[in-house]
Amino acid sequence: MTKRIAVLGTGANGASIGADLTNAGHDVTLIDQWPENVAAMRKNGVRVEMPGRTVVTPVRAYNLCDVCTLTEPFDIVLMVLKAYDARWGAHLIEPHLKADGLLVGVQNGMTADTIAEVVGPDRTMGSVLEISSAMMSPGIVTRDSPHERSWFAVGSLSSGARGRENEVAELLRCSGAVDVVDNIQATKWMKLVSNATTLVSTAILGLSIHEAAAIPEMRALMVHAGQEALDVGEAIGHPALPIFGLKPDNIHQTNRLVDTLLDTLLSGFTLPSTKTTVLQDWVKGRHSEVDDLNGLVAKTAKRLGRSAPVNEAITDLAHQIEKGRLRPGFENLQKLVQSL
Repeated sequence: MTKRIAVLGTGANGASIGADLTNAGHDVTLIDQWPENVAAMRKNGVRVEMPGRTVVTPVRAYNLCDVCTLTEPFDIVLMVLKAYDARWGAHLIEPHLKADGLLVGVQNGMTADTIAEVVGPDRTMGSVLEISSAMMSPGIVTRDSPHERSWFAVGSLSSGARGRENEVAELLRCSGAVDVVDNIQATKWMKLVSNATTLVSTAILGLSIHEAAAIPEMRALMVHAGQEALDVGEAIGHPALPIFGLKPDNIHQTNRLVDTLLDTLLSGFTLPSTKTTVLQDWVKGRHSEVDDLNGLVAKTAKRLGRSAPVNEAITDLAHQIEKGRLRPGFENLQKLVQSL
């Protein structure tokens, strides 16, 4: 029996995944909150521009307001919304999820527990993604990391969902490599370490990850932010685990783990021109995920009686940019360096 799949949130990553699933022959419904994006996908399909090739895929696309018209429940929903949208997104789709269905948070941040609070842990599957992509025009994705350079992790939160990981992994393998992991929360925190290193810090300078990491004092700051996140994760019980397709030996035989993660990201998943999702959000005048990334590290450190000064500084400067008090630019480098 064919499974009914939904992709909730079809920005750059969600639209690309939805197109991959459609091209693989799955029964896929795309749902998004950007009306112009839905209109473009309905008219022209999803256009995914990758290095060396472009794929245009006709899809079934719906606005959020159309969800109430859907009469058949979904077996699996891949939620590819921003981390701060996880709770309302889970509440929106829960009535349309089968009693034994799975809601998968294919998101940055530590959203798995939030999803489980809404739909129940037995209907929750945690996930990590690494795709470098952008959507600056409705219905058009620039995907810098094609399938062979995209990666996911999948893991359950409860005994009730354990054993069902491959149902989700099979779908995500349409878009990239997938690792099924035993400790999805620790794996998600490791991705948070990488995100705390790169996403907001480089956006503050208005640079790509490659451009920022090529500046010695900026790279040192990025690594420091990641190390703070790694230390906080260890303090709350998250062991260091391999991500991005790395092996356990890559993790345990180095005392420069954050550098290893950064170098792996630069060499395997991004292009020199790749702009982070945070910088894309700011260009569009949108709120970023900073509070679910560096802000979460700083907040957790404070709760533990620890300090995370670089993550605090990154969060503060991001808030100033989002309030219009600063602009992304190289002149912000010294403000960041002062936090070291």
